[in-house]
Amino acid sequence: MTIATVVGGGPNGLAAAVALAQAGVEVTLLEASSEIGGGTRTAAAIVPGLLHDQCSAVHPMAVGSPFLAELGLERYGLSWCTPEIDCVHPLSDGRAGVLYRSIERTAAGLGRDGWVWKSLFGKPSERYDALAEDILRPLLRVPRHPLTLARFGAPTPLPASALARVLRTEEARALFGGVAAHAFRPLHYPMSSAIGMGILTAGHRHGWPVAAGGSHSITRALAALLADLGGKVETGVRVDTVTQLPPSDVTLFDLAPEAVARILGDRLPPRITHAYRNFRRGPGAFKVDFAVEAGVPWANPDARRAGTVHLAGPFAELAAAERDIHAGRLPERPFVLVGQQYLADPQRSAGDIHPVWAYAHVPNGYTGDATEAIIARIEQFAPGFRDRIIGLAVRSTAELASDNPNFTGGDIMTGSKDIRQLVFGPRITLSPYAIGLPGMYICSAATPPGPGAHGMCGANAARAALAYLAAGSGSAHGASA
Repeated sequence: MTIATVVGGGPNGLAAAVALAQAGVEVTLLEASSEIGGGTRTAAAIVPGLLHDQCSAVHPMAVGSPFLAELGLERYGLSWCTPEIDCVHPLSDGRAGVLYRSIERTAAGLGRDGWVWKSLFGKPSERYDALAEDILRPLLRVPRHPLTLARFGAPTPLPASALARVLRTEEARALFGGVAAHAFRPLHYPMSSAIGMGILTAGHRHGWPVAAGGSHSITRALAALLADLGGKVETGVRVDTVTQLPPSDVTLFDLAPEAVARILGDRLPPRITHAYRNFRRGPGAFKVDFAVEAGVPWANPDARRAGTVHLAGPFAELAAAERDIHAGRLPERPFVLVGQQYLADPQRSAGDIHPVWAYAHVPNGYTGDATEAIIARIEQFAPGFRDRIIGLAVRSTAELASDNPNFTGGDIMTGSKDIRQLVFGPRITLSPYAIGLPGMYICSAATPPGPGAHGMCGANAARAALAYLAAGSGSAHGASA
């Protein structure tokens, strides 16, 4: 029997374990925490029955994931709920950029920029299911759908600031910029458009849904499928050194590159050790969950119906804030993302008390308290919000990293998504999942296609491991002995 070990139980570790188990491999997943899920966990931390996603919350990339879509996870209780409005980016004068799943409806609200929006996202979103087969795997491959990829990919090398200049209304520029800023990159940097383009294209195809019952429903569905396939999950098992790894034919790490280097020590080739230990980190997140009576009193009526609200002001203000955090400074008005998942999934609320999910972009390792800055930012666009708060739970950059070691310094993206790391992952190679040791692979969000609950990093790494096994390259149970 071929044996595999997966270290780390986030969505990518679970996806890798499922893909291997589907191929008949005997899989054991080891998770250091008492609970699997990584960034896809949910808790009732403030009021009993009030469900807050601990990190990943809205899933335009997961619902369209080619790997997840083929698993039939609805058999294990996973279902998706979509809000009436996907995202709103309010401006201080009452106007707002409003994002719907419908291209036509979104474009209609953007006035003279409507035709530009349709030209950017219309055809790619129509072909997104085919496009996903190329953009959710390593980019340096012969594309399966070259014309579709070329049409989508033409604007992605541009800085978001350059692409924003094509848009003439402040609503459209802000709406695009807020989504582009999900990459935690300065918006004047090359390729800072790429992640935003991907999220918007996926969203216009599948919407910005949430998992019914919380993001942990994704975790539970994958774990249940893995169990049905004969895989095992062991929690509370921390792997610190290579000697703690059980004998396996293949081993996959859903860990940050620095952790892989630390575990494998001098067994790792020196050039890869150097790359992994010098893996570049991005800015951090400072997260605050709120229990809010009667919901957020947004001044903009569309924001009251939106699953996600971006608080960043006009594009110029947003761009300045992202430059500041990248330079290690907390701006007076940071970019704050607000999630209102309960609007699509009312079971997360407790009566008229609703869970409001929020985080601010902050410098990596930020040691201050951004709680007041987040509350003030929300209050700017929702006067009276402060008076509706009946409880809150704060998670600093250090607490995020303690809860999930892949998030060093609060870096929930698992690494800076600059050009090199976005394209190649933690090192320059055509095999981003291979780590230079036979039968060993990295499958975390540090690898292409990057962060999200789509599971594609794990699925792609598992395919590489299965190709290695099919080639007969490993001796029985010897790859990690």
